[in-house]
Amino acid sequence: MNQRVLVLYAHPLHARSQVNAALREAIQTLPGVTLHDLYESYPEFVVDVAREQALLLEHEVVLLQFPLQWYSAPAMIKEWLDAVLEEGWAYGQRGDKLRGKAMMCAVSAGGASDVYGPDGVNRYTVEELLRPFELTARLCGMRYLRPFVTFAARRLDDAVIAVRAREYADMLAQIVSGELPAPFDSRSR
Repeated sequence: MNQRVLVLYAHPLHARSQVNAALREAIQTLPGVTLHDLYESYPEFVVDVAREQALLLEHEVVLLQFPLQWYSAPAMIKEWLDAVLEEGWAYGQRGDKLRGKAMMCAVSAGGASDVYGPDGVNRYTVEELLRPFELTARLCGMRYLRPFVTFAARRLDDAVIAVRAREYADMLAQIVSGELPAPFDSRSR
C-alpha cells in the first residue's frame, strides 16, 4: 500500500545550505511526497494550524527535515509542534488524529559521527538528542522511524552530498511504495 509522505522542511538559512538543499532537491518531484518549507510558508512564525492539520490528515508519514542546531531543531520546528499538535487533536482524550501514522527525522549535523556518543565531545548520539521527537511521536500514537542522519555536513564534498541525496530519495521512494523501516526505539540501542 502506498504511503504519502509529508516532508516538513525547516532550514533558517536554506540559501547557505549545501546538504539540506541537495536532499530537498532530490525529493521535491518524487511522487507521493509533499515538500512543505515551513520557513517559506511562515516567515513571521504565525502557523496556520487548520492548514497544517489538514496536511497531516492527508499523509501517512511525517518527516521533519532540518539541520541540528545547538543539539536540537531550528525554532520553526518547535513553533510548528507547539501550534499544530494540539491536545484533543493529536494527543490526549479524543486526540487520535495521528494515531497509526509514522514520524521520522532527517537531520544534518555539523560534526562527524565520532563526536556523537559517550566517547565523543558531544557525549550523546544524535538519536539520543532527537528523543523529544521520538516521545512526541509516541504521545501522538505514531510509529517513530530511525532518523536519516548526514554527519559532517559542512565538510562534505559535492560527490558525497550527491550520494546522500540519492540515498535520501531512494529511502523516501521505498517508504512511498509501502516499505516502511521498522519502528525505532532509542532505549534499545
